[in-house]
Amino acid sequence: MSNTARMRTIFRSKTSKAMDRMEDPRETLDDNYEQQVKLLQQVRQAVAEVATAKKRIELQGQEMGERYARLGAQAREAVVQGREDLARAALERRSLLEGQVAKLQDQYSALQQQTAQLQDRERRLSEQIAAFRIEKETIKATYTASEAQVRANEAVAGLGASIHDVGTSLDRARDRVAQMQARAQATDELLASGALKDLTTAPDADIERQLSVIAAQAEVERQLEAMRGGGSPDVTGSERRGGPDAWLSIGQA
Repeated sequence: MSNTARMRTIFRSKTSKAMDRMEDPRETLDDNYEQQVKLLQQVRQAVAEVATAKKRIELQGQEMGERYARLGAQAREAVVQGREDLARAALERRSLLEGQVAKLQDQYSALQQQTAQLQDRERRLSEQIAAFRIEKETIKATYTASEAQVRANEAVAGLGASIHDVGTSLDRARDRVAQMQARAQATDELLASGALKDLTTAPDADIERQLSVIAAQAEVERQLEAMRGGGSPDVTGSERRGGPDAWLSIGQA
């Protein structure tokens, strides 16, 4: 594989990992949920605004209704008083007011219908958001568990891939131990043969060691000579008596 192809492969791998981090479904679901909640808040605000407008029209209609009734009473009173001109003016005003009330009634009916539609949409959207929230949390929990499983599996796979390195390290450690043991044995033999000087021993220790060997050989020869003459090696009184403390007199003759 050329260097260019290798660089492309590495770039695609890193880009894929970066995209995976950017396209985390948990964050996407949370963003969608927040958007739906904002939309629900807007619908509820619209319901409140329409309800407020309908209430204003309702109050205005009540005021017009009271005026309409008052003009009717005034027209009747004017007829009783013989003032048909006043009765006619009251009825004319009442007729104009009736047209205004009719328009107000149309607006009130439209707002009432709009309020019902918005309330129905609010109810459906609330149910949809509640169901989406449950589904969102379920998906997030499943994704989190799967992600943890993937990381655990990757960790196990990484450990399995390093077993060869661990075995190589053990082999090298065993080789170093064997080399050190061989070196220790060799230095022991060199010290014993005198090829290496033991700096920790006292001065003239080699002479004393050789004299001790000569004295021990002379003692052995003396005891052999005594045995050839029919005698026996030196035996102490404790040895003759025996007992548990006889060893204390060995070499004390």
